[in-house]
Amino acid sequence: MKIYKKIVNSQIVIGFLSFVLFWEILHRAIPTHTIPSPLETFIYLETVAGELALHSLGSLLRVVTAISISLIIGIPLGILLGVNKTFNRMFSPFLYYMYPIPKVAFLPVFMLLFGLGNVSKILLIIFIIVFQMILSVRDGVMQIPSTYFKVMDSFSASYKQQYRYLIIPAILPQVFSGLRISIGISLATLFFAENYATTYGVGYFILSAWSKMNYPEMFSGIVVLGFIGLLFFKLLDWLEAHFTPWNQK
Repeated sequence: MKIYKKIVNSQIVIGFLSFVLFWEILHRAIPTHTIPSPLETFIYLETVAGELALHSLGSLLRVVTAISISLIIGIPLGILLGVNKTFNRMFSPFLYYMYPIPKVAFLPVFMLLFGLGNVSKILLIIFIIVFQMILSVRDGVMQIPSTYFKVMDSFSASYKQQYRYLIIPAILPQVFSGLRISIGISLATLFFAENYATTYGVGYFILSAWSKMNYPEMFSGIVVLGFIGLLFFKLLDWLEAHFTPWNQK
């Protein structure tokens, strides 16, 4: 496990340095002020660190709230779809139809229904990622071999024991996989949603810098948004290692 962590950490460092190198090449190759140098951006980032911290906090609260509510909704519904074939036949067509629809188009609808504040933005993120969670959990339940349920029945296990010792542990890897996908989608959606009727958030910060043609500030926001995504992924890695030790390589 220690060797694995060292490899992962070294990959993160190498990945970040590769990104900075690519960024520097673009800066030198394209004769425009639109792409500032990494050094200029990092120096500028230090001057707006306090302001960006507040914007980052606002974005984090929106994403964490949306993901938490999506888990509360998605896990029970996904389990129900996985264990109840009738329910699955009834509602899977609806999920398959809704899942590929570009749901960011519903942002004006949410704003009209729930106002221009945080509620509409959080609900949009939930509306986008909850279907991912439901399908991930459902597929995780359906992948459990039927023999496992027969073994539980042979030991006269109650429904509570089946959920606790079989279904929940079996779906956890799918839950974490779904969360990784959901985080990327959430951050992309958040950037879009924070461009409308808000005064704080990393998405708002980036677009505001773009409108002022302050490109070091704009790239500072992009760098911070990347670090927010990295923070989420590292947290998920830690949680997965803690709650699914049997699934670690």
